[in-house]
Amino acid sequence: MSEDKLYLQNENYNKIVKAIKFIDENFKEQPSIDTIAEYIGMSKYHFIRVFKEYVGVTPIQFLQSITLNYAKEHLKESTSILESSLDLGLSSPSRLHDLFVNVIGVTPKEYKQLGQNVEITYGYGYTPFGNALVALTRRGICFLGFYDTNKEDVHKRFKQIWAKADLIQDDKKATEVLDSIFIKKDKKFSLYLKGTNFQINVWKALINIPDGSITTYQEVAKYLENPKAVRAVANAIGSNPIGYLIPCHRVLGKSGAMTGYRWGIERKKILVAYEALKKK
Repeated sequence: MSEDKLYLQNENYNKIVKAIKFIDENFKEQPSIDTIAEYIGMSKYHFIRVFKEYVGVTPIQFLQSITLNYAKEHLKESTSILESSLDLGLSSPSRLHDLFVNVIGVTPKEYKQLGQNVEITYGYGYTPFGNALVALTRRGICFLGFYDTNKEDVHKRFKQIWAKADLIQDDKKATEVLDSIFIKKDKKFSLYLKGTNFQINVWKALINIPDGSITTYQEVAKYLENPKAVRAVANAIGSNPIGYLIPCHRVLGKSGAMTGYRWGIERKKILVAYEALKKK
């Protein structure tokens, strides 16, 4: 994909994020398509086409879907989605194969050393869901974080996780990896995770959530046979170092609310709506 096309794609994404934020803040007034399109600086029909391309539903369908009642109903349908996944065998290696990911946890020694002597290639690029920093070792992807204008913040978080690693910047390689993940979807990826045993178990649980489905922090804790650990589960999800491939965006609050998402609530809404359409 050419650099100009990627730039246009990112510009379109930013406008759709702006539209989603506007809808979210004004849904009680039920704004018209013309009003929303004018607000973000697009023609009506171009806006409808681009919105559906990125979000997977029309602006009107999205407007209807953000109500609390809709979220609650969707959660009812998704109750114990992790348990259902297990019943269907989705947590088996075949499930990970379908998701094109394989989870590799670091050794306790590697964890203690915070990546010492680990060589990591990282770089920046565009995705359909905004800018991203992606990083990988010879054993797999170790970081994927989205950002809008806070490029320094996402880099700082990446360095905090891999404080002592040898870092090599290669934006061309990063663009190739991001293109394979989001556009071509033509490769299998290993995820190289550094975290406590509890965190890694939470992240593995998230991978078992089927595409287009959502669950709650409570259900994840229950799945881990530790129903009282809801807060700990939420903290582990908030610490997820690999956005999208470890789908923390599929976890909502018990009420159905779009609770905190490190990469932005609007981005979370886009991802959930996008995957819901693919499921149909």
